[in-house]
Amino acid sequence: MVRPSKKQQIPNLQEAIKETAWKQITETGTAALSLRSIARELNITAPAIYNYFADRDALVTALIIDAYTSFGDSQIAARDAISAEKMDERIYAVGIAYRQWARTYPQRYQLIFGTPIPGYVGPFMEILPSAARSLGALVSVIEDLRIANKLKVDRYPNVQPGHEEEFDVWKSFAGNYDILSLAVSMLIWSRVHGLVSLEIANNMPPFGVNGDALYMYELEATVNQFVKR
Repeated sequence: MVRPSKKQQIPNLQEAIKETAWKQITETGTAALSLRSIARELNITAPAIYNYFADRDALVTALIIDAYTSFGDSQIAARDAISAEKMDERIYAVGIAYRQWARTYPQRYQLIFGTPIPGYVGPFMEILPSAARSLGALVSVIEDLRIANKLKVDRYPNVQPGHEEEFDVWKSFAGNYDILSLAVSMLIWSRVHGLVSLEIANNMPPFGVNGDALYMYELEATVNQFVKR
């Protein structure tokens, strides 16, 4: 292998490695991700990658964090594009942005929400800040509804005994929200996640031209269920 000369050095090798990894994931799937094949494509030696990522799992973790960060940015931007007092419209905006981001970046979506990677166990505390932030936009809207006494829910399961500390850790990254707001948000997330996952996998027959009608029906049902008029 001929290594790049100094004039040919890749300006930001760390980002180039990650972009090449996404390309490989798109073509062959995450399970086949290989540092050596990435090095070959970039025309560098494998040890050059190890200066940035100790092994494949470290690279996967970096990709997951980047994906959560991008997803969170999209969610927050959608929420903030609507004035804070229009809480029901914010739910629609966040929900629509969720699907748009997933359809734009299906590989990233599958990496953070899809099938687990064989042999990979993500470092929980390293991933949690970006993961909690990505859900934080929705949770903040539901919390605003709760504070305004507009959240239409009578009761919800409590945190299971022995898991209180996990919730406290989550709050330290996502915000000091009430457990009720988090519980409702998790239910809403699971619903949109189900529809989006089926759509990305081409396992959902379209209602309308491309499935928009069914998705918007679910968002409307969600708002009607949880928002007091």
